[in-house]
Amino acid sequence: MWKNFKLNKFLLLIPLTSLMFCFNSPKNDDEKMQTIMVSVKNTLSYLHYSPKPINDAYSKDVYKHYFELVDPAKRYFLQSDMDEFNKHETKLDDYISQGDLIFYKTTIDRLYQRVDEIDKITQDIFSKPINLQEDETYVFEPKLKKAPANKQEQYNEWRKYIKYYILQEVESMNSKEEAQKEKKDSVQKYKLKDTIKFQPLTQDQKIKKATDEVKDLVKDTFTRFKKRKKMDWFTVYMNAYTEVFDPHTNYYSPKDKEDFDTQFTGKVIGIGAIIQEKKGNLYLGALTIGAPAWKSKQLSEGDKILKVKSKPKDDAVNVVGMLSDEAVRLIRGEKGTPVTLTVQKKDGTIKDVTMIREEVAIEDTFARSIVVNSPNGKKYGFINLPSFNADFENAKGRNASDDIKAEILKLKQQNIEGIVLDLRNNGGGSLTEVGDIMGLFMDAGSYVQVKDGNGKIQTLKNKNETPIWTGPLVIMQNELSASASEILAGVMQDYGRAMIIGSPQSFGKGTVQTFVDLNRFLNTEDDFGSLKLTIQKFYRVTGESTQRKGIVSDIQMKDFFTYAEVGERYDDFALAWDKIPGTKFDKLNYFNIQALEKASADRMAKNSNYQLLLESAQWREKLDKEESITLNIDKFNELMKQRKAQIEKFKALTKFENGLKFMMYPGEIEREKKDEAFKKKSEMWIKNLKKDPYLQEAMNIVSDMGTKS
Repeated sequence: MWKNFKLNKFLLLIPLTSLMFCFNSPKNDDEKMQTIMVSVKNTLSYLHYSPKPINDAYSKDVYKHYFELVDPAKRYFLQSDMDEFNKHETKLDDYISQGDLIFYKTTIDRLYQRVDEIDKITQDIFSKPINLQEDETYVFEPKLKKAPANKQEQYNEWRKYIKYYILQEVESMNSKEEAQKEKKDSVQKYKLKDTIKFQPLTQDQKIKKATDEVKDLVKDTFTRFKKRKKMDWFTVYMNAYTEVFDPHTNYYSPKDKEDFDTQFTGKVIGIGAIIQEKKGNLYLGALTIGAPAWKSKQLSEGDKILKVKSKPKDDAVNVVGMLSDEAVRLIRGEKGTPVTLTVQKKDGTIKDVTMIREEVAIEDTFARSIVVNSPNGKKYGFINLPSFNADFENAKGRNASDDIKAEILKLKQQNIEGIVLDLRNNGGGSLTEVGDIMGLFMDAGSYVQVKDGNGKIQTLKNKNETPIWTGPLVIMQNELSASASEILAGVMQDYGRAMIIGSPQSFGKGTVQTFVDLNRFLNTEDDFGSLKLTIQKFYRVTGESTQRKGIVSDIQMKDFFTYAEVGERYDDFALAWDKIPGTKFDKLNYFNIQALEKASADRMAKNSNYQLLLESAQWREKLDKEESITLNIDKFNELMKQRKAQIEKFKALTKFENGLKFMMYPGEIEREKKDEAFKKKSEMWIKNLKKDPYLQEAMNIVSDMGTKS
């Protein structure tokens, strides 16, 4: 949950000199990291909603969390390393206060040393015959593992890790062969034209091919690792400190912040092309229709990128062997400026292509709607909102509330009789957008209470008196609906304006964050990155926090996430649930919850597809919790056969269709004729909607609610 406010006023209560400690620009990376450490510590201590004492207990938590981030599977550091590191366990509080890099540099230097050694270990493993007939077991669960006691144990751990991935590759080949054979048998059975290639490999051939593929994968992994700058690991180190305060307080390096802003606003200034890494080289992926790369008519998916010239007066930078995110930053830049790519075409020719950077919208970030023709003969509207996006820097930029308004108006023109708003997988976004979206569906009223670290409570109100849709409204949520999604679902539930359906409860993120630029406290022009900082908690108009508990659906339908440990309540450092006094609001009487719930329960009890889906979800979750697996190929293959027999029972889920008919708008139909990428996305979207059992029930519920306008 993000809030846009001027931090300057907030800081008037704090002596700024207490946050300013460095008056000269750092001369090197070490000084820069030291500056960041102390600035992060001071910012956390003064501005976090619930600051922790920076003491030995905090140090122990940071120490444990750091190794969970750096070496979660316990494959890199030896036990002798951990014994050496352990002397720092209660000193990390002192290090962040003093800007002391001793622990960070010791661990990261050792990490790079171990990676070099393990690279050689894996090369040795691949140079010898790999025996898949041994009765060995590979352990997944980190809690059951210890750091390798010595080099031999580490060698064996990596040998088992490699064997496991070889077996997975062999199984993947087996599955593909079975699918191909099934297709070929079907074609021959019905005497259709047979164009299907089916050339089964022997098990030895599969093992050889799988071994080569895993060898390349491991080699690429270590190559990428070694290219990663040590400064990048510093972000991980800082987040060990911040995330112990709470999971949503994070340090962002300048490039990480740029990536976040791109996702949040749903736009990027660039050429509109995916950059992919393959075996140490960079290639163009899909090109966005209408963007500079596509408009150039000189670039194609699969072109190898050799150089990037970011500015006309700069030298071209050789990007061969570069990480994709570094090349992307060279390609991005200011709107209206030129960028030149030197590419090698598939025919081997080399070409320089100059483009003018443009604003490229990431459409998957924005709201989209479609008309649903229900089996009962009525038309309803479906709106999907992936995030509560907002562009604070541009008054004309896109935001979620304006997008939702535009979609509602389009739906009303189609004479729909109810709306389903889908907030599943929506992780939140701008706090202010919630009130504006609420105002599209109902009259003015309070929508959230916000409490800061000093206990001051503020009530935010939607002031809109002219809602544009007052008919039946269903809001869909799941365990990944968080933050702003929970505020909107919660307030619409509290007022009785909408039925909330979906998972038993949402994610449970009831905190507000803002970004604090660290260099605002420093006398320097350097960019030290930003701290995303929890500064407030929010509460429903009833006074209840959504923290940890989330929003409980009016009509509960379990899904694949229900049986997994998804949600704030599973995080050791999440802030606690609490309650404050409620604020005054008038309950609406739009529908009878009990009647709607009973009708839905009756339908779902008879819905064999839904019952099978729940059985599949429980089975998959049981698999996810398995702690080890055999590495003997015969036993592994037998285990896979058993699993496939079980999966056979769930095949009906892949063939399910909900019977709903979807109708695109005339303007979108015209756009499809010119925009191939949009057409493909639309086809995939509708295909997935047709297979959605929860949407089927949402349409039943909105139909039961009756028409009100």
